Amino acid sequence: MADELMALGCEDARPAVGRVKALADHATLYRVLIETRLANRWLLLLSEARVETADELSAWLTQLDWSEHLSAQGSLLVDVNGTARGLRHTHDTALRVKDAVVDFFRAHGGLRPRVDRERPDIRLHLRLEKGRASLYLDLGGGSLHQRGYRLAVGQAPLKENLAAALLLRAGWPVLAAQGAALLDPFCGSGTLLAEAALMAKQLAPGLLRTEHPVARWLGHRPALLQQALDEAVARREACKDLPVKIFGSDRDPQVIEQAKANLARAGLDSLIELQIRPFAQLPPAPVEAGLVITNPPYGERLDEIETLMPLYASLGETLLDKYPGWRLALLTSEEALARQIPLAPYKKYPLKNASLDCQLYLFDLPQDGQATRQGRVLPVDEATKSAPPLVVSEATQMFANRVKKNLRHLSRWVKREGIEAWRVYDADLPDFALAIDCYLDQVHVQEYAPPAKVDPQKAAQRLQEAMQVLPEILGVPPEQLHLKQRKRQTGRQQYEKLAQQQAFFAVREGAAKVWVNLTDYLDSGLFLDHRPVRRQIYQQAQGKRFLNLFCYTGVASIQAALGGAVRTTSVDMSHTYLDWFKRNLTLNQLDLTRHAAVQANCLEWLQQDRGVYDLIFMDPPSFSNSKRMQGVLDVQRDHEQLIEWAMRRLSSEGLLIFSTNLRRFKLSEQVAQRWEVKNITAQSFDPDFERNQRIHQCFEIRKPFHD
Repeated sequence: MADELMALGCEDARPAVGRVKALADHATLYRVLIETRLANRWLLLLSEARVETADELSAWLTQLDWSEHLSAQGSLLVDVNGTARGLRHTHDTALRVKDAVVDFFRAHGGLRPRVDRERPDIRLHLRLEKGRASLYLDLGGGSLHQRGYRLAVGQAPLKENLAAALLLRAGWPVLAAQGAALLDPFCGSGTLLAEAALMAKQLAPGLLRTEHPVARWLGHRPALLQQALDEAVARREACKDLPVKIFGSDRDPQVIEQAKANLARAGLDSLIELQIRPFAQLPPAPVEAGLVITNPPYGERLDEIETLMPLYASLGETLLDKYPGWRLALLTSEEALARQIPLAPYKKYPLKNASLDCQLYLFDLPQDGQATRQGRVLPVDEATKSAPPLVVSEATQMFANRVKKNLRHLSRWVKREGIEAWRVYDADLPDFALAIDCYLDQVHVQEYAPPAKVDPQKAAQRLQEAMQVLPEILGVPPEQLHLKQRKRQTGRQQYEKLAQQQAFFAVREGAAKVWVNLTDYLDSGLFLDHRPVRRQIYQQAQGKRFLNLFCYTGVASIQAALGGAVRTTSVDMSHTYLDWFKRNLTLNQLDLTRHAAVQANCLEWLQQDRGVYDLIFMDPPSFSNSKRMQGVLDVQRDHEQLIEWAMRRLSSEGLLIFSTNLRRFKLSEQVAQRWEVKNITAQSFDPDFERNQRIHQCFEIRKPFHD
């Protein structure tokens, strides 16, 4: 970024952790605003001071002449980063800044500006660091990574400025100038392709934005903004055609459609070739030199990494065979996955993808396509494509009969209740430790990994036979079965990304519609065993304030909202699942302003929140040592404290529903003695889970009644 700013006319660009400080005249301010590919925010320093307390903050800010930036009838929004000795909470500090601006205008005529979270006239950014406060004006009015073309995104998209950084590190501008081509075989919603085309055409990202919030700032100089825009337009007109070949592919038709829509908004759809195909079916390289740059799926846990190794190995083999002489740029968070590429990288760059520590690995694919292939993991399809047809054993026939029996038992209930997602088999037979769930015409099969004492070959044989008979029993083609393996663990582990097919589809649960995904994550986005609890929440939510702790994809909150809750608050540490929740809100046409999604550690958030709720649902994991939190959550050890904090937020006649899937869980005597507790576990199962009532425990907890 420092190099970029210097190239755009800034002086004395000095990189620091997470930011660059530079000097710029007014013309350069606007040029950077239009041209930057890397910046999240472009902030103009207004004032600095030594500040430690709220009073010192107010005294400093009320002395500034705010009429230079904002009218008394205008609007503002304040962001705060960092803390000071007397300013520990960023929300409270932001209110202090807003109050200081309001006080200035009241002292100069009585009128006062208002806060506008959607479209403020100015956006202020206060940074507190080591006793010093720096106040900035956000010239972009928000994150500059949002070019304006990407409205449709996959589940885990790269930000546009990160994609640009990857391309710069991979040397794409130089390669493009030499006429090289570019391929992304896991293109998703097309961000890498779009940014590569913008670079090749030297097209400024700011030209894609429909408005520039800087125009609402009273210090705005329209002529200088227009000058920057005119310079960018002149370059665009001088390069109408794309001077290089750029193409992308993905196996999922849905994300290819998203990519087409995004590229069309960027005016690049006619210049980039998109195809629906698995990477193993890539055609030979169209030219002798080029760049393969991609962001394949990568996991955070050991079992996820093992699952993905064949994919990376197959990618390496395919590129060695079909793209000799090209360069490969591979982004992943796991070195073990990068090592599946049978080459040594010539360069590695550390990068952050959201909260994940990643590396960009650069490889030169040799011209002759030869490389050491020792230690490779054989892709699953190659290992099995020549296997002879399986003979179904007596044990497998018993398994098939059990699944058929369950189908007969449950089919009438499924039809009568309009159930679209349900469990048909749950490890009913010890030798077939599978959970089999039906989602409309798709089937989710989860194999509980066998203990170490079980012969791996026999276990694999049983699994193959089970997968052979299931299509006929369930009446679905084999490609609609989605198989995963999960380790036996304490706790409902909410696994991260396994794949990047983005194969989302909607199922209905009662009044709600829910996005599910059977390919990219170990869990589907919908915990089926809690269906009755969510039905109870729907029935009791009318007029209530609802809180959903450890909310996952927020389905309980959707049911509460549809049941008439006046507002809902959903808390989880995962950005991925909160984004999923927001998509569920949109799917059900719910007002996002009335249903808050809070990214936070629930333990810390409960201690800080001061809201009051009439209905609370809490379903914590049995055990969590997520890298996003400090310390470890153990539900058996910590549930008493969790319940205590939640009850402090509960209204006098409210209800807390507490659930856990720790099989050996025992509610503490202190909880039972202090609150009114009712064990509703037996009533919290629908017919598809009546065979396995150890899957969770569920309690209703209320405050004691006092006359």
